[in-house]
Amino acid sequence: MNLQNRKWIYLFVLSIIWGTSYILIKKGLEGFSPVQLGAVRVVLAALFLFVIGFKSLRTISKKEWPWVALSGFVGSFIPMFLFAFAQTEIDSSIASILNSLVPLSTLFIGFFAFGITFTRNQLLGVIIGLVGATFLIFFGSQINPNQNYWYTGLVVLATICYASNANIIKSKLQNVSAMGIAVGNFACILLPALLILPFSGFFSNEVTSAPKFWSSLGYIVVLCIMGTCVAKVMFNRLIQISSAVFSVSVTYLIPIVGIFWGVLDGEAFKLQQLLAAAIILLGVYLVNKKKTPK
Repeated sequence: MNLQNRKWIYLFVLSIIWGTSYILIKKGLEGFSPVQLGAVRVVLAALFLFVIGFKSLRTISKKEWPWVALSGFVGSFIPMFLFAFAQTEIDSSIASILNSLVPLSTLFIGFFAFGITFTRNQLLGVIIGLVGATFLIFFGSQINPNQNYWYTGLVVLATICYASNANIIKSKLQNVSAMGIAVGNFACILLPALLILPFSGFFSNEVTSAPKFWSSLGYIVVLCIMGTCVAKVMFNRLIQISSAVFSVSVTYLIPIVGIFWGVLDGEAFKLQQLLAAAIILLGVYLVNKKKTPK
């Protein structure tokens, strides 16, 4: 299979996995606090990655380790906690919609911090996609007027982290295997999570004896294996075989999946949001339409 077809398959599969992650976070929060969910998610994901890919750490040189560590914190550790806190106040579908801000951040962070050029079509596509995401957010705020939208700022901050991570991998870690980056990321962020976990009250009788403990833990395990480990490796590889902007175009498709799961879970959805989703897909097309760089 050629790289062109492979990157589109990666994009589709990642949109399904990550689009489902938000409803899994929502279910995980039924039994855990945001701090507990974030910490246990890091620990479980790290253990799983160590089992399947510990040897891949050999592909990381000494000069690359600082970038791997930075990638781990901005691409995994910080966003995991930000999304957990945000979804205590906003719906899972709204969180997935706000994630569409990533490509816009990626373009400008890549240009100003790393000197990565982008095409006119990519810029236009990101703007159109952002307009579609804005419509989705606006309609969501009307449907759910009782939600605290100050917490959307946490998701916006997480998207900036994701955008920075995409550019770090594309600019500084091209010679490290996708598995090596993922395992290295969690090797660096495991210790802080282990320090946070016991102080979060995760092991207290109040938490472990709660009715939702085991079901929430099950959702987190699925989230760690698919949404963190498998998707992390696929995303790292996608960045390496495409561009940073193309790779984060997955965030345009994530809201569609996120809204689907949200509706199944009882979250409201209207026809106007379907139109906004179509605008987002138009942005995806333009982002990936080749043209002379500017």
